[in-house]
Amino acid sequence: MQTIYASNTVSVTELKRNLASVLNQAGNDPVAVLNHNKPEAYLLSAAHYEQLLERLEDLEDAQLTHGRAGGPFVEVNIDEL
Repeated sequence: MQTIYASNTVSVTELKRNLASVLNQAGNDPVAVLNHNKPEAYLLSAAHYEQLLERLEDLEDAQLTHGRAGGPFVEVNIDEL
């Protein structure tokens, strides 16, 4: 059995029939779109999607910073900049 990563679900058919209603009821929460009772897609509000992208960017930055923590380092004189 496949895990559904949302507390709200809707069938593909219901989504086609009542898109505005589904969006309104979901608010900022994700909605699992089911096809034959299996998750086919996840529907996210624009705000939620943007938050996920920001979080992913933060994690990528942290990983890059961690990877560069051991050097190499460049000596810089602030007066020469």
